[in-house]
Amino acid sequence: MKAAPVLLTVFIVLLLTSALVLANPTMLPKHPGYPMGKAVDPVSGQSLANDPGQTNATGENSLVQASVFDDVHVKQRLSINQNDQRLLEKPGAGLLPEVQGPNIKIEPPVKEGTKVSASPQ
Repeated sequence: MKAAPVLLTVFIVLLLTSALVLANPTMLPKHPGYPMGKAVDPVSGQSLANDPGQTNATGENSLVQASVFDDVHVKQRLSINQNDQRLLEKPGAGLLPEVQGPNIKIEPPVKEGTKVSASPQ
């Protein structure tokens, strides 16, 4: 009975490992790379770069690419509110905005308050 959890754990680890091994590298985003030119290992003769021949990702190009990378899903896309078409200025909370067209002034419902004495009769 104790073998079942161990076998289940081994199976899950093998499943996750195989998923990583079989991952499709072409789905990864393309990047300029980390070039080392034609650097070669003196002992084995293999290339020392992961992607030989790629240009270096430095300077203005790398900053532009980094800033544009997440724009597609980070950018805020708000629907256009038809009621906001007349707005000229939004002064802030609690104040009415200035609008294009007739300037409507809303008077407060109470002009003056009545004083109530503290001692009821």
